[in-house]
Amino acid sequence: MRDEVNMYRLITDIADEDDRILAVYMNGSRTNPNAPKDIFQDYDIVYVVKETKSFIEDKSWIHKFGDIMYMQYPDEHPDYPSDKENFYGWLMQFTDGNRMDIHVETVAHAREHIGEDRLCRILLDKEDVLPKMPEPTDADHRVKKPSEAQFRACCNEFWWCSNNLAKGLWREEMPYVQDMANFVVRKQLEKMLSWKAGIQTDFQVSVGKSAKYLYRWLTQAEYESYLDTYFNGNVEGAWNAVLKMCDLFEHTAKYVADSLAMTYDDAEGRAARDFLEHVRNLPKDAPGVYE
Repeated sequence: MRDEVNMYRLITDIADEDDRILAVYMNGSRTNPNAPKDIFQDYDIVYVVKETKSFIEDKSWIHKFGDIMYMQYPDEHPDYPSDKENFYGWLMQFTDGNRMDIHVETVAHAREHIGEDRLCRILLDKEDVLPKMPEPTDADHRVKKPSEAQFRACCNEFWWCSNNLAKGLWREEMPYVQDMANFVVRKQLEKMLSWKAGIQTDFQVSVGKSAKYLYRWLTQAEYESYLDTYFNGNVEGAWNAVLKMCDLFEHTAKYVADSLAMTYDDAEGRAARDFLEHVRNLPKDAPGVYE
């Protein structure tokens, strides 16, 4: 597997040798000083070019980066918008284990948007076409202290949408339950746990995409409880996991509320939890939800 030194040399050499390329910069986890380093980190590279058309029409140039195992052309997807004249990409997995996400971007587009990414590091600028960039920081991705309105909205969304988990589990509609659990209810739990991590660090950390770094700030018991909230297609197991999710959310929400001098609505949580447990025990031939 090619190491960073060889990869960076390759990336800048390709830019040096191609007159169409004026600059190259990198973003993503490799520029984030707080991201853990490992063998699966991508090289997120943007070549700033005079025009994108020639790179798109003759794609043979991408083979200079290595032996491609398989790849994706995200801007060719028929269902997603693209701006090929200004920004175009290739996502490549190489046979040596490295992965590169490469884009070509016009100078005008780069000048307009490069400042939006504070994890950007300029690797080469042949003609000083890019503005000077500060040292990369993940500050834009750090957990933000919630307002009381945001805290209340998070609690309400979690408890209200648990109603959907209840009816989905009673119906044994597991695809619906999985979607509702992971894309709606869990997102509120992630948010609450992230606020706890923020409180413990004076809101100076990022928990990463999908809150994947939460393990750094939760106790081992808390993190194991969080992992226990994931479930498979077994209905009984799903019920157990959902109720564990409720326990963890309630415990964390009370901690956040106490730490930030906010008010947690105990009555709302109790009502939603009681409804869940009632529906769990509701017979399949029940004439109504309540009699």
